[in-house]
Amino acid sequence: MKGGNVGKEAMSEASEKQQILNALSNVQDPDLQRDIVSLGFIKNLQVEALLPLGNKKKVRFQIELTTPACPVKDLLKSQAREAVLALDFVSDVDVEMTARVRESGLAEKRIPRVKNLILVGAGKGGVGKSSVAVNVALSLKQMGAQVGLLDADVHGPSLAMMLGAPPGMPQVRDSKILPVLVHGVSLMSMAFFAPVGDAVLWKGAMVAKAIQQMLFDVNWGGHSTPDLDYLVVDLPPGTGDVPLTIAQSVAVAGSVLVSTPQEIALLDTAKALALFAKFKIPVLGLVENMSGFLCPHCGKESPIFGGGGGQRFAEKHHIPFLGAIPLDPRIVARGDSGIPLVVEDSNHSAAKAYAHIASQLASQISVRQVTSP
Repeated sequence: MKGGNVGKEAMSEASEKQQILNALSNVQDPDLQRDIVSLGFIKNLQVEALLPLGNKKKVRFQIELTTPACPVKDLLKSQAREAVLALDFVSDVDVEMTARVRESGLAEKRIPRVKNLILVGAGKGGVGKSSVAVNVALSLKQMGAQVGLLDADVHGPSLAMMLGAPPGMPQVRDSKILPVLVHGVSLMSMAFFAPVGDAVLWKGAMVAKAIQQMLFDVNWGGHSTPDLDYLVVDLPPGTGDVPLTIAQSVAVAGSVLVSTPQEIALLDTAKALALFAKFKIPVLGLVENMSGFLCPHCGKESPIFGGGGGQRFAEKHHIPFLGAIPLDPRIVARGDSGIPLVVEDSNHSAAKAYAHIASQLASQISVRQVTSP
């Protein structure tokens, strides 16, 4: 008799779990355009009787997203909770949000301990590409991702200064260089190996070798137990040896284009777009930097370089528009001080714009991973 009761209880629990999964299958990820059950997001589903109310149950489960920077994380949590609470036998729901970032590209072409390589490029200099790379990388870190930054501008490295990295050579452990940990982000730059103010007079072959060493001879996971979720690479301006070397050497999750709104800058952006297309590197989107001057006194934004050029370019070339960043004196000042804006004041409007771009970027990577054949 007892055995029969146990069987009924087990069948009842299995039935309840199936009803819960059926309810959760109505919750759609708007970016991935599939429900969270078929995507495999539901983990560790548990149903507990609420004593003395044995007919009412408490439900616990995790939603494991593809990135901690998911822009619809709160929406999915709310919708999942409401869907399960609507079941007659459920009176309480505990939803835990977790994330596991997936790897991009063929395993043999991935950098050891790096899941996703992101290139940040521009067709020309002077568009604030490095500021975008730094603040977006830090925003991803603030959202819970493990992040690295590679300053691939061998002739004009600037990220060490922008991040306030300590001077001196990085440590070496087990024949691998350890990146420098700054603001929680693993940084590697030619600035650590060249005296301040010295010109690096290298031709293409030497530049290519230096880039390969900074990619493969660095223990990118040296400061964290898990691997890096994202390694953001700040490319030098233009379409020269560095992007060519990277495209031929490693698997790239995708690229980000940075431009200012005016047409003359967008002409060069088109060259960078063509370069990435030639090497079949997905363009994850475009960032319009210096979209307007944000007055520090009145707070009014003035489109001194014109307005909307980046969004029009993105629409014309059928690439995502990730967002716009104003020209704010505080961004410049924070970059010079070694404490980037998103670290100093994450509530600043420009910092929120960087965070939005970081979320959109992570989302684009996830979409490509889930929808790729």
